Amino acid sequence: MGRTVTVATCALNQWALDFDGNLARILQSIEIAKYKGARYRLGPELEICGYGCSDHYYESDTLLHSFEVLAKLLESPATQDIICDVGMPVMCRNVRYNCRVIFLNKKILLIRPKMILANTGNYRELRWFTPWNRARFVEEYFLPRMIQEVTGQETVPFGDAVLATKDTCLGSEICEELWAPNSPHIEMGLDGVEIFTNSSGSHHVLRKAHTRVNVVNSATAKNGGIYVLANQKGCDGDRLYYDGCAMISMNGDTIAQGSQFSLNDVEVLVATLDLEDVRSYRAEISCRNLEASKVNSYPRIKVNFALSCSDDICVPTCEPIQWRYHSPEEEICLGPACWLWDYLRRSNQAGFLLPLSGGIDSSATACIVYSMCRQVCLAVKNGNQGVLADVRRIVNDETYTPEDSQEFCGHIFTTCYMASENSSQDTYNRAKLLAEQIGSYHINLNLDVAVKAIVGIFSMVMGRCPQFRVYGGSSRENLALQNVQARIRMVLAYLFAQLSHWARGMPGGLLVLGSANVDESLHGYLTKYDCSSADINPIGGISKTDLRSFIQYCMENFQLTALRSIMSTPPTAELEPLADGQVSQTDEEDMGMTYTELSVYGKLRKMAKAGPYTMFCKLINMWKEICTPREVASKVKHFFRMYSINRHKMTTLTPAYHAENYSPEDNRFDLRPFLYNSTWSWQFRSIDKQVSNLENKEGKPVLEDVD
Repeated sequence: MGRTVTVATCALNQWALDFDGNLARILQSIEIAKYKGARYRLGPELEICGYGCSDHYYESDTLLHSFEVLAKLLESPATQDIICDVGMPVMCRNVRYNCRVIFLNKKILLIRPKMILANTGNYRELRWFTPWNRARFVEEYFLPRMIQEVTGQETVPFGDAVLATKDTCLGSEICEELWAPNSPHIEMGLDGVEIFTNSSGSHHVLRKAHTRVNVVNSATAKNGGIYVLANQKGCDGDRLYYDGCAMISMNGDTIAQGSQFSLNDVEVLVATLDLEDVRSYRAEISCRNLEASKVNSYPRIKVNFALSCSDDICVPTCEPIQWRYHSPEEEICLGPACWLWDYLRRSNQAGFLLPLSGGIDSSATACIVYSMCRQVCLAVKNGNQGVLADVRRIVNDETYTPEDSQEFCGHIFTTCYMASENSSQDTYNRAKLLAEQIGSYHINLNLDVAVKAIVGIFSMVMGRCPQFRVYGGSSRENLALQNVQARIRMVLAYLFAQLSHWARGMPGGLLVLGSANVDESLHGYLTKYDCSSADINPIGGISKTDLRSFIQYCMENFQLTALRSIMSTPPTAELEPLADGQVSQTDEEDMGMTYTELSVYGKLRKMAKAGPYTMFCKLINMWKEICTPREVASKVKHFFRMYSINRHKMTTLTPAYHAENYSPEDNRFDLRPFLYNSTWSWQFRSIDKQVSNLENKEGKPVLEDVD
């Protein structure tokens, strides 16, 4: 009797609607799995068409081409003698489902539709798909003719069933089903399913990996069994980075761990496990066995195939391992860098251009690009021919091999310090030194001529010349003059991105990188259509606090000494006149709040679903040691005034790497109005009333209003 099974899971860098590339990566993963002795191969969710197709799921072309790829897979010799589990959209009775198609030796065994759809945060599956609501029910699905010609089958089972092989029983979950309180694996396990599989499209969020690992391990800790998780990886064509982490777990322990961040398009994880370990683990859980005796059975699809060999007594099995987690600083260093690499190579551009101001945000962005260059050089050194081919295409040199990250950075990364009369020598020096240390091609320019020309046009037409506040101008004049500088920087950034390579005799254009962090976006502390307006932004989902920690990490690990002075300097936009050659403007003073406070507001607003009143109620306890209720009320009111006044800026926010669950990005994650009544009259009166009540209890004098 066979007892050891060898199963494979994978993380694939699929790309929405790239059917040729997706097919090639699926076939490669199957070939690797077979080479390593696996008898079952699991792939990511919707891997045939790519997870991020969005409204393309409505198109019949997406369904058609998915079936065409499936036909190619069925016909391929690589898919013989191994159970293949692939993901694609399927229409049944004019209803679209997110499905797993499981096949063996040119025969489809089961089409299993997703039963619980992801519909929160970045996920909108209910927009395109319908959940299968008929638990433990299977019907006949009539195959398209192109598939019938390959399989010789007219119909196949479609629905909620499990596979019964000669030696074990397998049941499928799809992504969100693992996270649901009534996950299918619970009752499947009670019904004797020993191997659970999960194909996911799970994206990276800072500090999230441990949650995913714990959920997978807990799925088998109570009930016993083997859990196999596959996941998408890379940039699928939008703001998300799918972070791999394919894994295999048994009886509550991690058996195999895949990488979270990697430039390998195909990663296959294989483990050999003893089914008797599952059976003996379950044997002593009496409460589980009592529940199992009364569970409703799943339809079983009989499969004349075994995942084990009859004579496998000497086959070594895998032992539990300790999961190795990245620190948040490592996640920032690796995740956005991999996302940038995917975007660069798939956009067919020649590199990046970054307006480098010498501040923390733009410096952090530069460090992420430098980290990308380091990863590219390491991948090439380790023999990744796909990365090497992409590099040579990007630099337009078929003989080039990147060996030094600084040298490669000079090929694909241009930094530009855009000085004005309000810029200090310190920021000029910091930007120049950092560019030298990472190896970027660095440009220094002065935009005063352009600023004076724009302001001159206004003055000539309107007959008045605006002045900065320090020269007697109003707040409106002061802000307008700052905005002119900021917006000219955006225009110059795009001009140099388009033509700097042309001027240097090099082919291709550059992608402009933005560098506004998540906290500034939340507050609206940015000029609409300034340097925050770019093609993509690798730090737009990262807080200022985390960016400071990341800068410290780069100082220690990349030996970038230029970052020391950047870390020690208060953040400033340098858009107002200097005072005796020194910066007189700081970001936190301009905003009227600290970046630390902004992070707290952001998490309460989005993650705790707190409006002004609820935020006040939470903060009077959180900050009771440092603020009075009246002070808390003033801070909360100021935040919501600024947030609501500036919310319209989110409609033009540069597409940014999604890294925080309190991101204000309104493309699909944080859906809010962009025209508010910024007085919040009712809400603020509720706060005032509560402040009065609290002060009455403490015997303090009551004022009519809290500002």
